[in-house]
Amino acid sequence: MENLTMMVGQVGFYFVTVLVGILIHGFFVLPLLYLVMVRKNPYSFLIGMGQALATAFGTASSSATLPITINCLEENNGIDPRVSRFCLPIGATINMDGTALYEAVAAIFIAQVRGISLSIGSIIAISITATAASIGAAGIPQAGMVTMVMVLNVVGLPAEDVTLILVVDWILDRFRTTINVLGDAYGSAIVAHYSKNDLEELGNLEEITVETTTL
Repeated sequence: MENLTMMVGQVGFYFVTVLVGILIHGFFVLPLLYLVMVRKNPYSFLIGMGQALATAFGTASSSATLPITINCLEENNGIDPRVSRFCLPIGATINMDGTALYEAVAAIFIAQVRGISLSIGSIIAISITATAASIGAAGIPQAGMVTMVMVLNVVGLPAEDVTLILVVDWILDRFRTTINVLGDAYGSAIVAHYSKNDLEELGNLEEITVETTTL
């Protein structure tokens, strides 16, 4: 580093940018989707997920938080267990919206630090690759740092530049894991809403089958 003070300032702006993006996505975009699709108060739902979100922030692992997420979704928000126990394990594995956002911003930040100008095509390529890479990221702390290398390679950025963001990644990882868990919960609630009638029909069919078998 030629100028440590300037680099610290750049990393600080990067930290704020990622954090603001994650908070906007988690507390405005996701609740808006829930409100439009389910027609219920998204923030009451969010409060019901409080314990799971706190656990996600503390562990930085969506997989470790999974049992708490299932409990909050079923006990506090009344989601059918058949939906929550199907959707949440899948979401904890592939639904990494916070990680996708972080990786795209990180790649653009590294390009700016290196003085590399990115075209619109490169930015689109970064966005698509970050989304795909986040799907392959494990639900463990700082797994996004591994898939970050793939995103950098897409636009020809040196893989060793991930060290530029390593100093703040430990805290950003906790925020993005929290948003990943929140996204899983909202997604499960939306699926439960649109599956309500099918689940009721399935429940009635099971009752009829049990009664027939008993007779």
